[in-house]
Amino acid sequence: MSEPTSPGLTRRDVLSLGVATATAAVGAAAVPACDADGDRRARPATRMPVAFVPHGGGPWPFVDTGIGSRAEQDRLAAYLRGLAAVPPTPPKALVVISAHWEEPVVTVMTSSRPPMLYDYYGFPPASYEITWPAPGEPAVAARVRALLEGAGVATAEDAARGFDHGTFVPLKLAYPDAAVPTVQVSLKRGLDPAAHLAIGRALAPLRDEGVFLVGSGMTYHNMRGFGDPRARTPAAEFDAWLQAAGTAPAVERDAALVAWAQAPAARAVHPREEHLLPMMVIAGAAGADRGRVAYAGTILGLPLSAYHFG
Repeated sequence: MSEPTSPGLTRRDVLSLGVATATAAVGAAAVPACDADGDRRARPATRMPVAFVPHGGGPWPFVDTGIGSRAEQDRLAAYLRGLAAVPPTPPKALVVISAHWEEPVVTVMTSSRPPMLYDYYGFPPASYEITWPAPGEPAVAARVRALLEGAGVATAEDAARGFDHGTFVPLKLAYPDAAVPTVQVSLKRGLDPAAHLAIGRALAPLRDEGVFLVGSGMTYHNMRGFGDPRARTPAAEFDAWLQAAGTAPAVERDAALVAWAQAPAARAVHPREEHLLPMMVIAGAAGADRGRVAYAGTILGLPLSAYHFG
């Protein structure tokens, strides 16, 4: 399976997208975490990284969906299985921002035993029998809400909602024993990128509390483009831009992400941006940490990438 290639854009080209006005708004991303009194705190050696991962299509690793070649599926599955080894120590909890949940305000799952939510259709019957019985963690859910509310971000809770496939598909691969408490967090309706960067910044203290933050989405998500050879050029152009933006210094990175719709082929790749927004949350939580491309593969011949920070 081939790696996506850059269409020749330079870093200056991909990051100079009219983001000067956004830079001031996102400059706070480079500021170290502070406690409630505004005092800067030293980062502990066990500070958790943050990750934005592609979750693929539907229940693809566990039933035969025909989405992508076997080589593509195997490579993405191998990357996701390795996700558990990314934190320096086992996390006490996972907090997952899924592209498949939007609410008027940021909403947090609070159940101690979340059910499954099979939020897809048209797949074989076995797709609706997949289990991933990870426990919830009401105390971490309450901490998520407190951090967000303290940053001026309105929140709500949902004690009934289950894990959607943006959470259970990648994490069933990464944590097959389902032993790590997991809390899922929604996107905010309206899908404003600056607002989601701010959500991530508010959640950054969790990294010093043993919590592994994971954003689950897709770097390509145009359903009409999958399987269409004409989609390959715009997909490669956008992926090259995203790789440059995602690995840039924090202020440049966050300014570029705020202005993502000005990127090459942006709307051809994301007609609707819900699958890109979890990356904004993760970039906000990354603070000054530089990103790296942790995975670069393809799905149905279209480039797909993942990003780790810290």
